[in-house]
Amino acid sequence: MNSKRLQKKLDDSYNNEFKTIDKRISDVIEHVYKDFHITTKELSLQDVKTIAVTILNIETVKIKNNLEDLLTKKEQIEIEIEKTTQDLQESKYEIFHSLEDNFSNYPEALAKLHQIKLQSVDLYDILSEMVESAIITALEKDTDGNITQTTQEVIKEITFEAIKEGSLNTLRIRKILSTILQSAIDVAEASPNRADEILRATLKGMKAGLIRSIDRFKKRLSFMPIEAKHILIEDYDTIIEDLHQTDVLFSQVVQTQAGESSNTIRQILLDIHKNMKYDLQELLHSSKEAADIMKDKFSTFAKQTMGKADTALQSKTALEARRMGKEAWSVAKSALESAIKSAKDVMDKKEK
Repeated sequence: MNSKRLQKKLDDSYNNEFKTIDKRISDVIEHVYKDFHITTKELSLQDVKTIAVTILNIETVKIKNNLEDLLTKKEQIEIEIEKTTQDLQESKYEIFHSLEDNFSNYPEALAKLHQIKLQSVDLYDILSEMVESAIITALEKDTDGNITQTTQEVIKEITFEAIKEGSLNTLRIRKILSTILQSAIDVAEASPNRADEILRATLKGMKAGLIRSIDRFKKRLSFMPIEAKHILIEDYDTIIEDLHQTDVLFSQVVQTQAGESSNTIRQILLDIHKNMKYDLQELLHSSKEAADIMKDKFSTFAKQTMGKADTALQSKTALEARRMGKEAWSVAKSALESAIKSAKDVMDKKEK
């Protein structure tokens, strides 16, 4: 059957006067059978595709147009949000610069102001430059030939402030840790004689900052009011799973950055990582404590919430998504479990 003729016939015969979609489709299919003198058994794959695609286009044209309008508005809003966010950041910088000028003759007050500044601005956009500047400053002001302790404290503080206010999901933490480590690697490449000190302090500081963020999360869990529980329920399973893999996450960040660096830096990073066995155990212990607290406080509430959602999950869209996604989910989960096992096997071999 000629696809263009079939499509034109469907367009011409489609009757939107019928109130139900079943009636509209039955009617147009009947017209096709009569005009082309065929039966359902005689339809080719291309014929069925033409019928389905044409009807989809006819039935959804208004919704598509509405969606396109909404997407255009969304794009405009996102641009405006980005611009306004940048304006907010610049306004904060301007205010702090003025405050710094006023406090310039009072070192103690200036130090306190800098601490507040670190807590008040969005660090992610300036994270790379800030880490680089902090390490270079430590190198320049070094008087005793040992920058490890001061650099570790600075990286710990930066890591904590960058992580603390957002979600503890794996993707976000990975981005933050990777950005910090990459900036340290850049400085280490330019200062090869101090590379070991710089990278050792950076890894230790990252670990300490991450633990501090998780400890803060634990405290917030303990005092979180019942009204706020819904904030965690949406990502309950993901957060629990992520908290049980923080050691793997940390190791993967180190190994990935090492693999993308020069041979010298790569070897330094892998040697430092190999000797961080107890550091990673401390990290995992803190994470599991947070997961246990979360389970104790919110697991029952989460189950109740999921139970109430069962009705919503019976919607046509949800049922279709579950039906089509079941096999894909199984494959993806197996791949993820395999990746995690492989990463742990690599870690175990390196620790032996």
